Amino acid sequence: MREFFLPVIHSALLSAGIMTEKPINIEQPADKKFGDFSTNIALLAAKECRKNPRELAQTVIEHLIFPKDTISKIEVAGAGFINFYLAPLFIMQSVEQVLFDGDEYGKGSIGKGEKAVVEYVSANPTGPLTIGRGRGGVLGDCIANLFDAQGYEVTREYYFNDAGRQMQILGESVRLRYMERCGKAIEFPATHYQGEYIGEIAELMYQDHGTALAESTEVPIFKKRAEEIIFASIRKTLERLSIRHDSFFNEHTLYMPDEAGITANQRVIDKLRANGFISEYDGATWFQTTKLGQEKDKVLIKSSGEPSYRLPDIAYHITKFERGFSMIVNVFGADHIDEYPDVVEALKILGYDTRRIKVAINQFVTTTVDGQTLKMSTRKGNADLLDDLIDDVGADATRLFFIMRSKDSHLNFDVELAKKQSKDNPVFYLQYAHARICSLLRMAQQEIGFDPASSPDRHLLQLLNSPAELQLGFALLDYPDMIKTSLRLLEPQKMVEYLHALAEFFHRFYQECPILKAEQDVAKARLFLSLATRQVLRNGFRILGVSAPESM
Repeated sequence: MREFFLPVIHSALLSAGIMTEKPINIEQPADKKFGDFSTNIALLAAKECRKNPRELAQTVIEHLIFPKDTISKIEVAGAGFINFYLAPLFIMQSVEQVLFDGDEYGKGSIGKGEKAVVEYVSANPTGPLTIGRGRGGVLGDCIANLFDAQGYEVTREYYFNDAGRQMQILGESVRLRYMERCGKAIEFPATHYQGEYIGEIAELMYQDHGTALAESTEVPIFKKRAEEIIFASIRKTLERLSIRHDSFFNEHTLYMPDEAGITANQRVIDKLRANGFISEYDGATWFQTTKLGQEKDKVLIKSSGEPSYRLPDIAYHITKFERGFSMIVNVFGADHIDEYPDVVEALKILGYDTRRIKVAINQFVTTTVDGQTLKMSTRKGNADLLDDLIDDVGADATRLFFIMRSKDSHLNFDVELAKKQSKDNPVFYLQYAHARICSLLRMAQQEIGFDPASSPDRHLLQLLNSPAELQLGFALLDYPDMIKTSLRLLEPQKMVEYLHALAEFFHRFYQECPILKAEQDVAKARLFLSLATRQVLRNGFRILGVSAPESM
């Protein structure tokens, strides 16, 4: 809807001879008494035009030419704001577009011809997925859906951490449990993975090999088997939440020499050294971030010879640029908050356009059951598992609860609330609105023969002009802008808030405006408004990855 105003205001500025490079901002006032939309362009341009903002605003208004029956009133307010009030007829004519576009309503084309990669989950295959990883998975999946809705060619990617010390510890943990299964006395270190799943993998190894590997000190065979089993489990859990990836990038490829005998990690070191940002001391290789104003340099290769997380991450991101992605999105947990800025700085030094990189950090999750907070630790084996949560509250509640708070906020997942069948549960509230509309439409077909598929009467929407009808219709027109806002902020939470408000507006409309008992044309008009609401709810649910039940 904001795009409706921009060309008209731009033309008015030109017609009035107002030359300004200030951006034309179109906002929705929080209070409807200040209009449906407002612009502060007169305030922004007043100084360079050397005019009083209110006088300049009045000049702009005198040159505005809107299509007939679209704007009911324009006024100057405050220090120089220009407020616009939409005509009821225009609102309801615009709702017809919702019905015409159907599943395509709200989709845009700003990403047409562009490739985007969204990396999310990327959990180390050292244990089952925890609830904390689940939040990032749902966040990333919704962000990918938002990019897709704006016309981008989206690749959903999982960075498979199959190298490094944690994988060695995993293999050693399984080897020790296998030896124990073979009847050997072992001392199991507290630093190793303690969960029952380690013993279960060891049991599978025993079933495959008997005691043949009891004397083996070779960790790779145990690591490989554990990696396969755990990653299969991870993918199965993600599929329960309808999270699927198009691409899996294996970290170990960054350690493999190319035809020239040089690894991707070593190329990063060589290029940073050539730019004067590598030093060696204390037996380690360092990224000289002190040259960038930081207090300390950051280690890239430890004294043990093992790379830190930063080095392969830099090399991995280079592959994203090399694969031609114009938008590179990383969904990380809060444990990456100190690391990723160094990765971005290194890429900038190496000449890559880091403006193409966007990072979404999601904060930690705690789980509350009957007021008690559960603790999580994969290593200690007492992790709060994502599968258990899905079993308890269902996939829809799991997904929506993960994104109903800002990614920047700590999330307390209230399990008891997620299971409630009441309006207090946001999942139930949203899905009930959709189911209620479906029930209404079924009744309308039975009682008055209403068939929206064959009805030519969408124009009857123009009969509607009550406050509840206009409020609902206006909210439907916000949906395309809400997709853009959510994408710009990488914040699906905005979609949840919008859909919740839309459901609230529908329930109010349903209570205040008789539908099936109204005069025939009014009844049809209100049914079409209900149908458009259902369409927007469905489209929004699709982006959030939750189901749209037709009965509850």
